[in-house]
Amino acid sequence: MHSAWAHQFRAVALLLLVGLSREASAAPTTLSTLAPAAADRTALLPKRLKNVGVTEHLDQKLPLHLDFHDEAGRAVKLQDYFRGDVPVVVTLNYSNCPMLCSLVLTGFVDGLKQVPWELGKDYRVITVSLDPTETQERAHRSQQRYLKQYGRGGETAKGGWHFLTGKEENIQALARAIGFSYNYNEKRQEYVHPASVALMTPAGQIARYLYGIEYNPKTLSLALVEASQGKIGTTVDQLMLFCFHYDASEGRYAPVARNIMKLGGAGTVFGLGAFLAFMWRSERKRKPRAA
Repeated sequence: MHSAWAHQFRAVALLLLVGLSREASAAPTTLSTLAPAAADRTALLPKRLKNVGVTEHLDQKLPLHLDFHDEAGRAVKLQDYFRGDVPVVVTLNYSNCPMLCSLVLTGFVDGLKQVPWELGKDYRVITVSLDPTETQERAHRSQQRYLKQYGRGGETAKGGWHFLTGKEENIQALARAIGFSYNYNEKRQEYVHPASVALMTPAGQIARYLYGIEYNPKTLSLALVEASQGKIGTTVDQLMLFCFHYDASEGRYAPVARNIMKLGGAGTVFGLGAFLAFMWRSERKRKPRAA
């Protein structure tokens, strides 16, 4: 048991040292370096892509009263999935999406397969369709597809990932709360939307956003631990969160030098105290006992 703990501690220490060295050597990224490029890209965007994106609403609570139907056709509310016990990941996609939704959810599942936490036990996932005309049967087929890709957990996993459909006003209300902006292309009859997922606390507050079509398992794992507010994760995971904060510009958790130095200082004090205590006890044992 002690050797296992020591192994974990050494692994964390190595990660902290590597992360700190990377932070020290990396050139800083500032708004001044990002803004011109972002402005140029925005100016070149097609009409349907303008105003499509994510405005982060961290700490905002979702409107949990919203009504939907699940993949079995049951009437549900968002609050049914927020029971105060585990974090919940919310994705906004739709089953008839020609490409992006499939890429996002496949990449998401690939990341989840390598996360130590169990779907349905340690966290839940809700995929809400952007398309108000999507049927319960289509949502059910999507659920079966991605659970098959996940490939573990059986009925527990099935009860942990739900595909919801609903009225347009409720879909839009949820999207607004998350800060997820999208458009509809009437000519192509498809939705134009960003590639992202949002992680919620057990009480339904937005804790973290992740972007793209690939989701690093370590980033996913730490994001789930962060969103769980202590409901899941080991002491080592909590230690990692103390020393690593999410860097939105990099899309990953990066080391925080100040916290690493705090931890290093505390470790030094603890080590010195343990050494002095050991020396004091050894000295007492060597002294002859009084008659």
